[in-house]
Amino acid sequence: MLRTLLPMDALDVGRIVAGLVLLVLGGEFLVRGASALARRVGISSLVVGLTVVSAATSAPELAVTIGAVLRDEPGLAVGNVVGSNIVNVLLILGLSALVVPLAVKQRLVRFDLPLMVALSVGVLLVSLDGRISAVDGLVLFCVVVVHTVMTVVIGRRDAKIPTTPDPAGGSPTADSATADSAGEKEAAPADSFAKSLLLVLLGIALLVAGATLLVEGAVSIAATLGVSSLVVGLTVVAVGTSLPELATSIIAVRRGERDLAVGNVVGSNIFNIGVVLGLPALISLEGIPVSAAAVAFDIPVMLAAAVALLPVAFTGFAIARWEGILFVGLYLAYTGYVVLTATAHDALEGFTAAMAWFVLPLIAATLISFTAYEIGLHKGRRNPDQTRTSP
Repeated sequence: MLRTLLPMDALDVGRIVAGLVLLVLGGEFLVRGASALARRVGISSLVVGLTVVSAATSAPELAVTIGAVLRDEPGLAVGNVVGSNIVNVLLILGLSALVVPLAVKQRLVRFDLPLMVALSVGVLLVSLDGRISAVDGLVLFCVVVVHTVMTVVIGRRDAKIPTTPDPAGGSPTADSATADSAGEKEAAPADSFAKSLLLVLLGIALLVAGATLLVEGAVSIAATLGVSSLVVGLTVVAVGTSLPELATSIIAVRRGERDLAVGNVVGSNIFNIGVVLGLPALISLEGIPVSAAAVAFDIPVMLAAAVALLPVAFTGFAIARWEGILFVGLYLAYTGYVVLTATAHDALEGFTAAMAWFVLPLIAATLISFTAYEIGLHKGRRNPDQTRTSP
């Protein structure tokens, strides 16, 4: 029996590895092509990060989810989206903050982060009956379409507002940026549009091929190990399909574009819920079944991760290194719980008790304390005259 399983396991692992490689390559080609096309129509780099790059880096999740739905594996489809959103916030932002503390734009805090939390609440509510229906998928999809249109319109409107240059030789004006953009368009070779379009098409083809291999290998390994496809989707597949987001965020922070890392993750999570989960539910007409385990634990964890990002981003509009360490630790604890539960390990009871009665209360107390401290500092900066003593 063991001899017959080993070649099968090796083949399935090979499918997963090959699928992940194709997904990463496809996502890279799609990001490059889509970003180049967006710049040609006058969309700023910030808006590209919030829309085009976020959508492109979520393309592996979309390909895997559609493939899972077509193969009648709803657990893998739901686990992929929920797991990817948890990975994006806790693991990717955590690792990025370990490299360099992350900056958060006020626009993200006031608009995009609350929308991500609201969509997470919406997914939990529509899943309570055990199914994300086609109507639910349509609503989620429309929300993301409206968000994307508003982001592009506001971004292009802001780009047209002229700004006064810094007398000391600071940042260039919006008009000069527009002129530079126009100059880049004129200097671009005639075949740049065709190359960008070719990259987009090649990226899509690689994503489809990679998703097919990944889904086949993941489902086969789940059946061999006796675990559900939901668990595989929440762990291996979620991390694999989030590799484009991880690469984009790490590269962004190393290049000094710290706000782009946060914008990419938030935009990807919004896209994951509205399009990656909503569109397959709409296409399938019958909707996507959601297991009771996902409704009771995994989707609430996704919501908790989104909510946890709010106070971290609100306080000082930054994500510090210690907060990144906290996020990574929480992700490792979540993954450990999922694996222990799936394998019914003897350590599950002790692990659960330690997390429930010690680790999580300590983390909550730490977050509350530091949030109160940062809010106090923020108020002090806004009202310096009230804290200044007379000589």
